[in-house]
Amino acid sequence: MSPIAIDGCFMNIFFEESGGFKAGTVLSQQGESYQVELPGGRRSKIKGRDVLLRFESPSPAEMITQAQAAAQDLDMSFLWECAPAEEFAFPVLAAEYFGEGASVAQQAGLALALQASPVYFRRKGRGQYQRAPQEQLQAALAGLARKQQQAELQAGYADQLIAGTLPDALKGKELLLLFRPDKNAIEWKALDAAAIALGKTHAEVMLACGGISSPRAYHEAAFLYEHFPRGTGFPELGPTPLPGDDLPLADVQAFSIDDSTTTEIDDALSVQVLPDGLLRVGIHIAAPALGITRGDAIDEIARVRLSTVYAPGEKITMLPDAVVEAYTLAEGGARPALSLYVVVKADTYEIIATETHAERVPISANLRHNELDAIITAETLADGSGDYPHKEELRLLWPFAQSLYDKRQAARVGYGLRPEVQNKTDFNFYVEGEQVTIKQRMRGAPLDLIVAEMAILANSRWGRLLAECGVPGIYRAQRAYGVNRTRMQTSPAPHEGLGVEQYAWSTSPLRRYVDLVNQWQLIACVRHGVTAKLAAPFKPKDADLYVTVSSFEAAYAAYAEHQSRMERYWCLRWLIQENKSQVQASVLKGDTVRLNDIPLTLIVLGLGPHARGTQIMLDVLSLDLVTLSISVRVAQVLGASQTTLGDDDDEGAGGAGDGGDGSDGADSADSADSADSADGPDRAHGERGGDDADGEPGSEGDVGDVADDCDETQGDVDASAASSDAATSQTVAIASGTLPLAAALMAAGERDASASSAC
Repeated sequence: MSPIAIDGCFMNIFFEESGGFKAGTVLSQQGESYQVELPGGRRSKIKGRDVLLRFESPSPAEMITQAQAAAQDLDMSFLWECAPAEEFAFPVLAAEYFGEGASVAQQAGLALALQASPVYFRRKGRGQYQRAPQEQLQAALAGLARKQQQAELQAGYADQLIAGTLPDALKGKELLLLFRPDKNAIEWKALDAAAIALGKTHAEVMLACGGISSPRAYHEAAFLYEHFPRGTGFPELGPTPLPGDDLPLADVQAFSIDDSTTTEIDDALSVQVLPDGLLRVGIHIAAPALGITRGDAIDEIARVRLSTVYAPGEKITMLPDAVVEAYTLAEGGARPALSLYVVVKADTYEIIATETHAERVPISANLRHNELDAIITAETLADGSGDYPHKEELRLLWPFAQSLYDKRQAARVGYGLRPEVQNKTDFNFYVEGEQVTIKQRMRGAPLDLIVAEMAILANSRWGRLLAECGVPGIYRAQRAYGVNRTRMQTSPAPHEGLGVEQYAWSTSPLRRYVDLVNQWQLIACVRHGVTAKLAAPFKPKDADLYVTVSSFEAAYAAYAEHQSRMERYWCLRWLIQENKSQVQASVLKGDTVRLNDIPLTLIVLGLGPHARGTQIMLDVLSLDLVTLSISVRVAQVLGASQTTLGDDDDEGAGGAGDGGDGSDGADSADSADSADSADGPDRAHGERGGDDADGEPGSEGDVGDVADDCDETQGDVDASAASSDAATSQTVAIASGTLPLAAALMAAGERDASASSAC
């Protein structure tokens, strides 16, 4: 179709379409509508009312080019002054500005300029405009000036960040920009622009420019900013509330068994030989509930924190130091305690009676298992050799603990579970400055078994006492099989994994709020008997009790995730520290392996089929302390393991690496037990207790912190860690590669050279 001619000339039109201006050649006309061909070849139907100008020459493409050039040359301020105050058509203003002989390109250029300058002119209709009032124009121009200034500042900040310098405007805002940013702020936009330009994460940019001192500080700050935004200190509370002077003094000499780093000593033991071949075993638990009352200032603090936070080299206590010092079972004095006394037959270890008392208990010694494990063994306990404190009491407790263990295993089998496996390895972290020592410790040692079984016994018997008195408590219940099989609830139910009829956390009141709540309830039982449910702080169906359960589970999961993440960090740090270019690992299942020296679990893609326990040598190619990632390749398959892996090494157990099921590598060697045994550096880094993925609880490292078997709550922690960290923290392990370790270690070392424990 050819262009139509009007009066012997081809007609072109300048028109408005979809809010913009265009030009084209008219191919046909039907009434008030035109068939128009645009310069690009596209054809469009245009209504006559949208046509603004008609012209013969130049061509539409040339006219648009000339109009755009003319628009660029216009002084909008001067044009605004020339424009009338009332509405006008753009050709009228063009005639005044350019003169009566204004060309089509000049008129179109003016229209383009008016349309593109809403600050100066308002569109009032097709081709109609009105200049903005002076007051509004001045305000709009001031706003544009501010935006331009901010854009220049943003560009300057980004340039400084790219150059490795932290702008003054960003100082003091580092954590806010990383963890809770206002993405409309120019500081964040500058950080984001610098990260994109450098191909790094925001955290890596901050580390490079000194905004955060080290990767360790970054990981710690991320946790603190989320869960302790006001800091980890305590407000002024005044004198610590203590129990009354009428508290009786127990006629025992108790002793505790903990790691050397433990300060919150919740538990102690005692043994008395009674006539007629009986033993009286005392399980003594620190009793802050004798002084702290529901709703007081200390309770408000504990109810917010809900648990002590543990990670290698750090601890954030649930209770203020003064309260811990007042109630911890430190040696050299009589301390307030809630005591469970168990009378057993010395020959058969049958329990014939139990009783609970609130009293002051003399603590004669704080034993440290990391100092005594080599001395106190099954052999030395059997033959009486060796010299150590409370030797006779430990000799009597050892067979009693074994008897309790055997009975629990029988109960487990009755529930359809396998007996527990005790040949598991714990890894304890000891941090000094930026140096970490990771020590292995076999689970199932006599001291482990003694404290574990006494704790399980206390939690089970006290759970029964609450139920008998009709007092609600917080229980851990677990079915042998099924989804969500481990749960917290306010009524008793069997814990089939531990092989007990009921299980109420009660032995770590200095470190867990749930235990403090249960201790209040237990004290009411001791003091009021059958009327306890009327006097207990929490009555049946108390809504606050359900809130406590829900809040505790959420906080405990978050704290466990942080602990796992920091254990992973220190595992990677250990590889750098020890300059490990090769590491030996054991195959767990499929492509999942765990390093032998540290609790780091990896998924080695392309590993191929190998039997469980097969030993392999891995080349460490690279690692990153910020993303907590590591790359390895298989150097050599060494053969079958000479030792049997414990059940906690199963695929789901995880380590400080990627779990066998793809869960995040931040999980510790026994991630399930980490959460249910209670003490962090005291527990996780000196007293780990245990469950595993198969539902096999290991020995508890602390009387107050008994491992819940295959804790589903911590399983949820592992799953959430997998989803939240997989993108940034997932271990990348490959079966082949050529990256040099030296460069990787050097890079990681340089970036962390200024490492410190705080921002």
